[in-house]
Amino acid sequence: MNASFIGLGIMGSRMANNLLKENGISLTVFNRSPEAMATLEKAGAKAADSARAAVTDADVVFTMLSAPEVVEKVAFGTDGFVDAMAKGALWVNCSTVNPSYTRECDERARARGLRFLDAPVAGTKMPAETGELTFLLGGEPDDVEQVRPWLEYMGQKILHVGPAGQGSAFKMLVNALLAQSMLVYSETALLGEKLGFSRDFLMDTLPNLPVTAPFLKGKAGLIKEGDYEAQFPLELMLKDLHLLDITAYEEKQPLFLAGLAKSVYGQANSAGHGRDDFAAVFNYLEKLG
Repeated sequence: MNASFIGLGIMGSRMANNLLKENGISLTVFNRSPEAMATLEKAGAKAADSARAAVTDADVVFTMLSAPEVVEKVAFGTDGFVDAMAKGALWVNCSTVNPSYTRECDERARARGLRFLDAPVAGTKMPAETGELTFLLGGEPDDVEQVRPWLEYMGQKILHVGPAGQGSAFKMLVNALLAQSMLVYSETALLGEKLGFSRDFLMDTLPNLPVTAPFLKGKAGLIKEGDYEAQFPLELMLKDLHLLDITAYEEKQPLFLAGLAKSVYGQANSAGHGRDDFAAVFNYLEKLG
């Protein structure tokens, strides 16, 4: 079976590497900055000089791109890969984009004789490296079953949540909780410090309370060390909150607190934290205090 992987950033490079670990998969990769392809070439991948060249012989094409406008350019632009895919091939878009754009991608792909799944992931850099991601799939059940073994090389849980667009819709919900939980935790812990508790004490105790989101145990470690190396860059969290805002507008559902969170992450991004982990919102709020 031939696979292609387009988009080799923090997540995509690690996901593609897990595909390469499995026997019987011929993997062709493409990334806009060629440096990202070098490591995967050494591991056995073929490097293509364009997205179109990467997909010509592919049975399955995975994409992991940063935003809807990037997907639009790489998939449907002047040199877009969609028109170069073989009829009947399957495009699995792991990028986090808004549901309405995902449904548009599905319609445009199927009009060209292709099949489509949206498969955004829950998880950051380390789960991507260890193959422990959760895939949130939208699309036809038969297509899900065909690609399931491939996804199992990269993740530990595959959740099919409905037709095309529903994977992206569920990812909106996941990241809404993620962003707001990080912000609430940061505000609470910073108040705790003002009330006389040490940072170490707060970072060791608050994450273990039943009212605290489990992922914050890992973020507490980053805060204690003052090390905000990106597992999930703050600028991408801001992008996802913007997509959430678009989706809420389309669905006529007000999101008051998520809108406030978007504003705070936007300010943190403007203050220079965009390439830091999104836990750096703690550092931004700390400076304000």
